[in-house]
Amino acid sequence: MLAVAGITASNAQSKKATTKVAKVQGAGMVFENETIDYGTIAHNSDGNRQFVFTNNGTKPLIITNTQGSCGCTVPTTPKEPIAPGAKGVIGVKYATDRVGAFTKTVTVTSNAEGQPTKTLTIKGTVLPDPAKS
Repeated sequence: MLAVAGITASNAQSKKATTKVAKVQGAGMVFENETIDYGTIAHNSDGNRQFVFTNNGTKPLIITNTQGSCGCTVPTTPKEPIAPGAKGVIGVKYATDRVGAFTKTVTVTSNAEGQPTKTLTIKGTVLPDPAKS
């Protein structure tokens, strides 16, 4: 009898862990992470990262614009509508030739219900060029 109770309890826990994000009427946008921490990275290293999101709505999601907070932060915008339930990616490239700590934002404009603009954050620290030390 105890073994049966243990199996039932573990099944109940696993069902809770796979709870899906609530659907919204219209287009929706839920990000896996709204902040990307580059950590401490080398001078002139790869500055490309990705913000992954899901359209949790009932209509296609259309991203109309992505804007970096400065010229050193360059986002890429999905060109095609993101179908309901599908994932999409907003790429961002930070100019890692700039030494020091940074915190920058990317503003996303879309047709998402209730939040037509969303602000994402990148942060980290670029180390000095060892060749110049």
